Amino acid sequence: MRGRFCRIELSFRSSGYRKRTFQPFPCPQPLSSFGHMNSEYDFSGNFFETKTGYKMHYLDEGPRSDNVPLLLLHGNPTWSFFYRKIIKCLSSEKRCIAPDHIGCGLSEKPNFRNFPYDLQTHSGNLIDLLDNLGVKKVILVLHDWGGAIGLTAFRNQPEQIEKIVLLNTAAFPSTDVPKRILLCRTPVLGQILVRGLNGFAGPATWMATSKGLSKEAKNGLLHPYRSWQDRVAVWRFVKDIPYEKDHPSLKLLQDTSEKLNSFRSTPVMTCWGMRDFCFSPKFLEAWKDRWPHMMVHEMHHAGHYVLEDSYEECEARMKPFLLE
Repeated sequence: MRGRFCRIELSFRSSGYRKRTFQPFPCPQPLSSFGHMNSEYDFSGNFFETKTGYKMHYLDEGPRSDNVPLLLLHGNPTWSFFYRKIIKCLSSEKRCIAPDHIGCGLSEKPNFRNFPYDLQTHSGNLIDLLDNLGVKKVILVLHDWGGAIGLTAFRNQPEQIEKIVLLNTAAFPSTDVPKRILLCRTPVLGQILVRGLNGFAGPATWMATSKGLSKEAKNGLLHPYRSWQDRVAVWRFVKDIPYEKDHPSLKLLQDTSEKLNSFRSTPVMTCWGMRDFCFSPKFLEAWKDRWPHMMVHEMHHAGHYVLEDSYEECEARMKPFLLE
């Protein structure tokens, strides 16, 4: 299903998410009625119904003849908007697929009692999408939770990955979690902070950047997360961090971590924001230990939102690697 979408504002405010909240239909003009969204996120969009029964929004830009597209996976609390600049840069030559995980961006946002919001399910949805598109091999671009989701999805099929780009991410267990994030995981209080007070997506617009966001970037990143219901996945992603030894997602993430050696013959590069308060340089060192062949580009003036703080430098490093 293709075409631009009218009345996106209403889609965020609708109730009854289980009943196919998002009904995409062609819109004859760009997203001009949404101000900041017009120039920043002027893409056609698509929806796909996953096996879980919920609709996933995704971008699919560039030549369909490209048999090895880029698969750009966002984390928390971003969405496909995070990749808008690199997609515009590369889509004239390279097919770019950028999904919004269920609960994120323009995808459906089911109640957490109806959808598990865990690593296994997000990874499964990703495979469903690629199967639906008939995509057999991809180049991964991974940020934040995108690393765990993407590499978990392909942990048993490393031959389906042609290249990998890491952007301040992880795919292995770690207890190096900032206290401010752990606070958002506490029973009752965590949900109030994240969903009620916007205490995660909101602060990320200044904590995850070293240079500050433009008004357009800030508004775009926050656009899908403006109410209690909108922020359900933001909260559940924080809850799904396998911090405890008995956490239900820990075993799967450990399995992914153990299979990272399978990618040692895969070309890998990273553009790493060295001022990241969450995925600190310690995580970069952990990646170097696992993938010593990785090309490393340290972005010394960038924070967690590395594509916001150092976009031009990232583009200069990523473009030749991705297109060669």
